[in-house]
Amino acid sequence: MVAVSFIDCYTVKPAKPTWTGTLPLSELDQIGVLTHVPTIYFYRPPPNWLSPKAIVNILKESLSHALVAFYPLAGRLRWIGNGRLELDCNAMGVQLIEAESESKFDDFGDFEPSAKYDNLIPAVNYKTPIHEIPLMIAQLTKFRCGGVTLSFIVSHAVVDGQSALHFMSEWARIARGEPLKTVPFLDRKVLRAGEPAITPPRFFHTEFEQPPLLLGQTDEKEERRKKTTLAMLKVTKSQIEKLRNRANETKSVGTERGFTRYETLAGHIWRCACKARKHNPEQPTGFGVCVDSRKRMNPPLPQGYFGNATFDVVATSSSGELMSNPLGYASSKIREAIERATSEYVDSAIDFLKSQLDLSTFQDPFHGNPNLGVVSWVTLPIYGLDFGWGKEVYMGPGTHNFDGDSLLCQVLKVMDR
Repeated sequence: MVAVSFIDCYTVKPAKPTWTGTLPLSELDQIGVLTHVPTIYFYRPPPNWLSPKAIVNILKESLSHALVAFYPLAGRLRWIGNGRLELDCNAMGVQLIEAESESKFDDFGDFEPSAKYDNLIPAVNYKTPIHEIPLMIAQLTKFRCGGVTLSFIVSHAVVDGQSALHFMSEWARIARGEPLKTVPFLDRKVLRAGEPAITPPRFFHTEFEQPPLLLGQTDEKEERRKKTTLAMLKVTKSQIEKLRNRANETKSVGTERGFTRYETLAGHIWRCACKARKHNPEQPTGFGVCVDSRKRMNPPLPQGYFGNATFDVVATSSSGELMSNPLGYASSKIREAIERATSEYVDSAIDFLKSQLDLSTFQDPFHGNPNLGVVSWVTLPIYGLDFGWGKEVYMGPGTHNFDGDSLLCQVLKVMDR
């Protein structure tokens, strides 16, 4: 683990008075992972005229102005009973940590995920009452080589990846002296936040059922206790094309489009996981797919929708079927799950969740053995975050310690460090 000395911690509030009051959360905000999600950016040494203290001042000033438009992030969550939350827009602010390290970027090699990142990313004590926990914390760390890292953790109960990246890109624009590009759309009532269920759910929702357990087990407690190993696998473009060709071998010519990169790689990972886990052929297994509903809704959600609009769908099979059939079988199962996520299906899911007495059943999910999930960041604008001292040399998810979860990212060519 990289040794870090913490210099200061600043509370940053909106630069101007913002709306205060209670903002209801949608059902999509209140399920799944409710903790903070980390990302980290590595930057080459800034220009000599830009001292660490100047960088901190630029970040504080621009962050305070960004929070004027994105004021919900300066608020706090509050439990209201039955596993439900609301957002108190009270301008209590976010945190910015200033730190330094005697390490060098060379110590990180090819930036493969590991516990070395832990001190570079803000930590949250979740024993603290939730109404006291900032929704976003950033940390700037200066290294002996002159490089800096900027890491962020953002509450997943308030925003999904698309919205978090929207905020960070606008914060960077303000730091560069530019105006907002896309104003956030803050009204979550477009997903019926705070409203009662309209109708009973119209579909059966596999994603809200108990995930498959290992044969012979009655719960996932034993699997949750096991240590999670982090690894990074690099797949070349030619390897992806070979896998796609293999997946499409079993597809009828002219009957449907070829499998996407995601469907291909996800199917391959699913099959490999079943093999590596040495499953019994009869072992049921589920595969979670995170789908962005913004453009799937009818009408589509407004541009700049700020909140959670992602929705998990689940493909199911037995390990034996996955292993005995060609790759195209696994890919087709994943495609079927993705295609279920229509506007009507998402509306039905929201109705289902609204009808539940307690939402805590659908929080803190476990995707470990015999299940897994693969989230794609391939289409997200995760690269090119420039606060005025150039773009990053590496961006990654930081410590991602959820068993069974994987991330697909395009490789950013690492420049000279």
